[in-house]
Amino acid sequence: MEYTNLPNTDIVVSKLCLGSMTWGQQNTEKEGHEQIDFSLDQGINFIDTAEMYSIPGKPETQGSTETIIGNWIERTKRRDDIILASKITGPNRYFEHIRDPLDFSKESLEDALHKSLKRLKTDYLDLYQLHWPERKVNVFGVRDYDHRWNLKWKDNLGEILDRLERFVVEGKVKHIGLSNETPFGVMRYMEEHRKGKLKMVSVQNAYSLLQRRDEVGLTEVLQMENVGYLPYSPLGFGVLSGKYLNGMRPETARMTLFPSYRRYGGSSCMIATEAYNEIAVKHGLSLSQMALAFVRQQEFVTSTIIGATSMDQLAENIDSMNVTLSEEIVSEINAIHDRMPNPAA
Repeated sequence: MEYTNLPNTDIVVSKLCLGSMTWGQQNTEKEGHEQIDFSLDQGINFIDTAEMYSIPGKPETQGSTETIIGNWIERTKRRDDIILASKITGPNRYFEHIRDPLDFSKESLEDALHKSLKRLKTDYLDLYQLHWPERKVNVFGVRDYDHRWNLKWKDNLGEILDRLERFVVEGKVKHIGLSNETPFGVMRYMEEHRKGKLKMVSVQNAYSLLQRRDEVGLTEVLQMENVGYLPYSPLGFGVLSGKYLNGMRPETARMTLFPSYRRYGGSSCMIATEAYNEIAVKHGLSLSQMALAFVRQQEFVTSTIIGATSMDQLAENIDSMNVTLSEEIVSEINAIHDRMPNPAA
């Protein structure tokens, strides 16, 4: 395993981060604990979760993933062995069962953090993230921004930082970060930081061979502002494992079980995946490991969030650390990207 510093912190994280959002629905608590134990044995020390997990979000399973992790912490007494990150849910009509209103007010932040800490059976989080902004942004498969969305939005980012900083002062959170955020949002937070407020140290966004749009604008911000990048869905809901090629629909696969998860299921994604698979086969690589190695090798990537529903998948994903893509392979990948850029929006 390789390690790096989370920018602007003294926290050392593994270059792979264990994602957890399937624990509580697709995976049982026993399976979740098995994944944690195996990952730690392989050198992973970083676990990411969220109050809205497991997925898909619904009232009867909300918080189940944090509870599973908390039970592992209570059983093993290994809290100090992991870097633990979680998130507060932003406004979204599909998650109104979590609280009303869904926002980043003082009351909502207090409610979210303390419930997460209770479920996780810990006194603090190493990283606490805003799962998506209060304003409307073009993420989750939406390609274009509509200027009408935020005509009534009032900039309150400085106030949000003040509320989060109180958690840091109290010792309940070590560092704060963003998720599903745009270049505008990150730069606004950096402006507030320059005024003396707490710095957002990381951004967690979707990034994969099928979704590279952050390279257009955000990666320059990451470099110039020294902000960490935590890409999620590096396999595009499993599409880049190759499991859906040739029209296959495995019974236990996410897009089979949950058809509403269509972001990576369009024809353009499948055509691009076939092309990437040809490169992998040509060079004697599995498609999963090539896709993960590509993400990991990007200079702006701090730690790649991997997820799996089986131990075989998890072992293969972690073993991608042993794969280094040559300049020839990267050039072939980029040639496909030039022809079919960002088919997952």
